[in-house]
Formats: sequence, structure tokens, C-alpha cells
Amino acid sequence: MTIYQNLIAGEWVGTNATKNINPSDTNEVVGLYADGSAEDTKNAIAAAKAAFPAWSRSGIWERHVILKKAGDEIMARKDELGALLAREEGKTLPEAIGETIRASQIFEFFAGEALRLAGETMPSVRPNIGVEITRDPLGVIGIITPWNFPIAIPAWKIAPALCYGNTIVFKPAELVPACSWAIVDILHRAGLPKGVLNLVMGKGSVVGQAMLDSPDIAGITFTGSTGTGKRVATSSIEHNRKFQLEMGGKNPMVVLDDADLTVAVEAAANSGFFSTGQRCTASSRLIVTEGIHDKFVAALTEKLKTVVVDNAMKAGTHIGPVVDERQLKTDIDYIEIGKKEGAKLAFGGELLTRDTPGFYLQPTLFTEATNQMRISREEIFGPVVSVIRVKDYEEALATANDTPFGLSSGIATTSLKHATHFKRNAEAGMVMVNLPTAGVDFHVPFGGRKGSSYGPREQGKYAAEFYTTVKTSYTLA
Repeated sequence: MTIYQNLIAGEWVGTNATKNINPSDTNEVVGLYADGSAEDTKNAIAAAKAAFPAWSRSGIWERHVILKKAGDEIMARKDELGALLAREEGKTLPEAIGETIRASQIFEFFAGEALRLAGETMPSVRPNIGVEITRDPLGVIGIITPWNFPIAIPAWKIAPALCYGNTIVFKPAELVPACSWAIVDILHRAGLPKGVLNLVMGKGSVVGQAMLDSPDIAGITFTGSTGTGKRVATSSIEHNRKFQLEMGGKNPMVVLDDADLTVAVEAAANSGFFSTGQRCTASSRLIVTEGIHDKFVAALTEKLKTVVVDNAMKAGTHIGPVVDERQLKTDIDYIEIGKKEGAKLAFGGELLTRDTPGFYLQPTLFTEATNQMRISREEIFGPVVSVIRVKDYEEALATANDTPFGLSSGIATTSLKHATHFKRNAEAGMVMVNLPTAGVDFHVPFGGRKGSSYGPREQGKYAAEFYTTVKTSYTLA
């Protein structure tokens, strides 16, 4: 079987490899992908540093053309790449193709942004002096991405980094190297100069640590666990580097008495269970007022009975497998914790057997939960959702905000008054009204508050805040 190698200084290198396993069919090996070393990482950083002076001064048309080519190829291969994504991560094929399309759109957007780079000119308060405010590229960017969006998240970090003239050392999650390799291969063939984009696949404890230890990385953008995010922050402070963190979430969805029941159930089911609940924006806390609580729980339970859990590549599948055995164990452990805490297991929670061996888990719904239970406070990252009963809107808002996280927050209501108040007072970076908490556009800022995020927002024109540094220049006329 072919080994898909790391890209360092424009060359494909590496002979050590690990197997990439399909979570929908554990008998299938998706591919063999390079297992990089600390030395590989150091070489990649050196290559990125050497390539930075020329790339940072490259023309905007060159950057535009390369990013546009990448976006066009991803779109042309959306079915192929979507199938690859579904096989390696377990996301259903329609979702995987949709994510691939989004990656293409992200490259298209930043291809346009490359032509819109601008600054400001203004007079000084002193006579005969002009002032220019411009943005310079930051330098070598370390990119560390998670397994749950293996093509979209790399795209929304790589595209702006290149657009604004930075060079890159990219480490994808160990579980999902295939999509990342494909993106890097596409960009490499699109004409990136040697060393501008370097891919080092491998263990976080090896490759990731070597990145954190390097004084030559000017900025690190990281999406992943809260614990690892804190390590990224600590090391970055030590090296006086810029860092951007997207971490956990325990996102609430409030359902008020006046909600449209059908809209509320659809939003809750999508938020909590689709993509196997493996989204940082997933809503795992459903905060429901007394008047609609019983009807909502009954309707959501009936909805869950119709949900098909099966092989991600199979037509008609609504939810694929959990990503791997370790995450499945975490989900099962939290289901037992919920039972012991006194929550009622209203639906699901069982391991499932399908035609192919995989990590299949029935969607799990707890009722009679409280906001103090571990299942209501800790991120599970699986299809495990708890319903918390509250008396009114005021208690619902207070409960929604009572969390160490603050990424996404939602409300189902037909009241303009409550919707408006919730948007203003929800302590989250993103607020959804009568929509799932998961699902965001590529051209607007993404990010949270409190323990969910740190640093400038990702995506859209706001990405410039992280990937550039502001320069103010004065000129005597």
C-alpha cells in the first residue's frame, strides 16, 4: 500500500507510517500516512522560515491564482473528497460532501480577499506629516487542527494564512490525515513555492510539541481540546508568539413555551445528534420551560426513533459512527455517569451492531437533568444530550449562561421580545434563533467566549486580525 508522505520544503518525505482506519468498517484501511518525527518538524519550520521573505512579498495576483486553483479543484472533486472524508471520519456522505464544498468556498473567498488587501492613510496631528496604516504578514504560522472537520477547519486556517503572506507548518489530527494530505497536495500542485506550505503528520506529543517548542513559529492557530489549548497558550507566552485557540463547548438550546414545536425539535435534533454530536457547536444542553417540556420531550423522542445510525457511506444513513474506540468509550462512560447522577435515560445509549464492524452508538437523551450534573457541564463530544427543565425565560437564560464555555447558544421562540433579549444577553460568541446551534457561514466571524476561545476570530475578513500585524508608518512631506 502506498505511503502518503509529509511535505517538507517542497519534497514528499517519510517512510514510517500508520494506518488510517474507517470507523464505519474497522476492517478497512483508508491508507498509510506518514508518522512524522521531531526532526521532521524542525526541518519543516526551517523551510517555512526560509520561504517567508519571498512569499511575504509575493504579488497579490500570484496568491489569488493559487488559492482560486485550489478552490476550483476541491469543488471539482467534491464527491471524491467527500467520500474520503466520510470513510476516514465517519461523517455521513451528504454531510461530508457539504463540508468539502465549504472548504472550496473558503478558498474562493480568500482568493478574493488577496485582491482586496488594503490599508489606511490619514494626516498626522503634526503638520506636514502623513500616516500610513498597513498590515504585514505575521511569519511562520503553526496550524494544528482537530479530527471532527478534517477538510473545512484546515481550509479556514490555511487559506487566510496564505492569503496574507504567511508560511505554514501544518499538523492535522492523527485520526484524519487523508483529507489534510489531499488539501496540501492540491495547493502544492497549484503552484505554491517550496517551503511555503509544509505538512507534518504524526503524534501531537511529538510533532505538536516540537512546534510548541520552536522560537521560529510566529503564531499558532489551534482547534482542539481545552487541555491542549492551555498548553499551546503557555508555550506561546514563553516564546512571545501570537496564538489563537478554539476549544470546547457545552452549548445550550433554550426552548420556550411559545416555540413552534416542529421547529424546536428539528433544531434540537440537528444540534445535538447529527454529525454524531461531534461538533464543538453541538447543543448538548436543552433548556426547556415547563409549559412545553413534556410535549417537546415526547416529540424529540419520536424523532430519535426515526434516526438511522449506520455506515457513513450507506444511502439513508442519518448518523454515522463515533470516530474511534477511545471516543466511544468516553461517550459510554458519560452515559453511565448520567445514570449515576440521577438523570433519566429517556432514549438510546446502546451500542449498535451493523453489517460492517464500527463504532456505532444509539443517540442518547437524558431527561430530569440539572445544570450541576457532569453531563450538563463537561463536554462529551458525542450524541449524548440532556434536557433541563426550567420555569420561565429568566431561569432559562441564567441556566444557559451558567457554563464555563461560551461558543454557541440557541433559542426556539416565536417571541420577538425574547429573541431580541436573548441575542443581547446570551454569553456566547454566536447566537442562533430558531436554528441549530451548529452550522455557520464561511464569510463571517467564528469564535466564542470564556473557556471556548481565545484570541481573534476565525473566518471572513476578521481572520486578518490573527494572520497579520499592524504597522504604522510616518512620512515627513
